[in-house]
Amino acid sequence: MSERDTVVDIENLSRHFVVRRSVGRLRREKRVVRAVDGISFTVGKGECVGYIGANGAGKSTTIKMLTGILVPTSGRVRVCGLEPVRQRRELARRIGVVFGQRSQLWWDLPLAESFRLLAAIHRLPAERARARLERCVELLDLHPFLDTPVRQLSLGQRMRGEVTAALLHSSELLLLDEPTVGLDIVSKEALRSFLSAERAEAGTTVLLTTHDLPDIERCPTGSSWSMAAGWCTSATCPGWRPRPVWTGCSPSS
Repeated sequence: MSERDTVVDIENLSRHFVVRRSVGRLRREKRVVRAVDGISFTVGKGECVGYIGANGAGKSTTIKMLTGILVPTSGRVRVCGLEPVRQRRELARRIGVVFGQRSQLWWDLPLAESFRLLAAIHRLPAERARARLERCVELLDLHPFLDTPVRQLSLGQRMRGEVTAALLHSSELLLLDEPTVGLDIVSKEALRSFLSAERAEAGTTVLLTTHDLPDIERCPTGSSWSMAAGWCTSATCPGWRPRPVWTGCSPSS
């Protein structure tokens, strides 16, 4: 795969944390937790890749290093040809991120106002922002609650808003960290259908972490990486069917 066709390029990437705990009354013990330990993989332009593993295997830590939130302990990482930590501001213009347990929307504002603010932050031309928003609103059926404050939305409604916010600036790469957690069946299916349509029409590259195998089945390229205790344990293969390798997986903390 050429560098031009590679959106995510990770080589021997590691992130270690130092944890201290009391041992008796006067002593403190130091322990190094290897949350991510020497992983390597690439994601090509336009691919949809599932990134699966048990709790504590290092999936969210990897996503945070890809976005520049965390500094790697060692290794090399490139996202859209950029170094996430050093070029974080430029990278933010080219990627979209959805964390299932965190929000990028304004809690007390109507959903539509959050979108307007995000369009201004990304300095999108008015016509481009309007066209992009109209498409997302139609495909994700956001019309009924556009004027509702975010704090009053159901989890499924808010998650559809989060995905729209991440794609409003036509991001090249969409990073989804467990986006369907806690959603009902109808909301999950609406989100999966939208992501499939977005990738088919816009060529958006998608990296998805999840515990939900139907999410992985809907990855059109049928690709997966499986995480076990900080290590990638299985890679992409043609005609893939979901069969993650979690043997011996233990939480990293």
